[in-house]
Amino acid sequence: MEIYLVGGAIRDQILGIASETTEKDYVVVGSSPEELLSLGYRQVGKEFPVFLHPETHDEYALARIERKVGAGYTGFEFDTSRTVTLEQDLSRRDLTVNAIAQKIDGNGSYVDPYGGIEDIKKKTLRHVSDAFSEDPVRILRTARFASRFSNLGFTIDDKTLELIKKMVVSGEVDALTSERVFKEIALSMQTESPSVFFEVLIESGAYERLFPMLELSNNSDFKLLNQSIKQPEVSFALWLYKQNSQNIEALCEHLKCPKDIQQISELVAEWSHFAMNFLSFNPQEVLNFYLKNDGLRRHKRFQIILTAFDYLDINTKPIIKLLELLKSIQISKLANINIAQEIAQERLSIITRFIDSTE
Repeated sequence: MEIYLVGGAIRDQILGIASETTEKDYVVVGSSPEELLSLGYRQVGKEFPVFLHPETHDEYALARIERKVGAGYTGFEFDTSRTVTLEQDLSRRDLTVNAIAQKIDGNGSYVDPYGGIEDIKKKTLRHVSDAFSEDPVRILRTARFASRFSNLGFTIDDKTLELIKKMVVSGEVDALTSERVFKEIALSMQTESPSVFFEVLIESGAYERLFPMLELSNNSDFKLLNQSIKQPEVSFALWLYKQNSQNIEALCEHLKCPKDIQQISELVAEWSHFAMNFLSFNPQEVLNFYLKNDGLRRHKRFQIILTAFDYLDINTKPIIKLLELLKSIQISKLANINIAQEIAQERLSIITRFIDSTE
């Protein structure tokens, strides 16, 4: 039995950068499920078993070869017999930069049968083999790696991009599940250049197939995402802020987005123009802005909306200043005859004075 560290950990080690995750993936050559179980490993998954190390809980997978038997990335049969070699296992991986291995009890040398180290030097994302086209998730992963490593100068190999385009035309891209699409979008939003992710999807034709309910934005709009944004709700809102509410609702239903992401995206899209011209509206319209965004009650969510406005280069200082004044109303000092009406009138008075003071 031989054990190799594979995949992203090796790639990032060669690049000299921090990995996205502390988890490591290992390939076990010349073993069997029975042997690993006898050594205390815990099996997870049935169709393609992965084994968790009894102490580190890292994932160990038996070396495998695959055969395409159906659509999508679940349509495979696996052979994990002892005779499967490391080179055979690596040949089924997506990109050469992810098909490099290192024996854990050896001298630290790399096993690189498909030229991944050379491609790292050339800053090229290149598919390992034509088996790439059998798994549509690789379209999204390649776009995400392009966005993650764009700042290092990486680009997608022309032949790999052509292969992705063929996967789109053939309909293989349509087999992607909504959950996986959402996951890859969310991961791409955390990279240094999320715009590259969407640009790759647009260039390959995958964007219109994956998001037919959206109006196609200009590439310059996607650049808004390249601002090291920490909150996913803000990233999604910036992606969608030029879409109408119906489009956003259809997309979020399709992708099964968390409710906060959908609501904040809809509100930012609906109210960004208003916020940009905040002081030009009358007091009742300004009050409606706070009420419709629930700014007087849901302070944390409203702050996320304001953060999205900030990234859109909207001056939110008057919105925040007026909000503080509206929150300072003391209900105990009102007449309390018709409390709802009195609060509304007091709010309108405060807004009127504030707008007048800024003229």
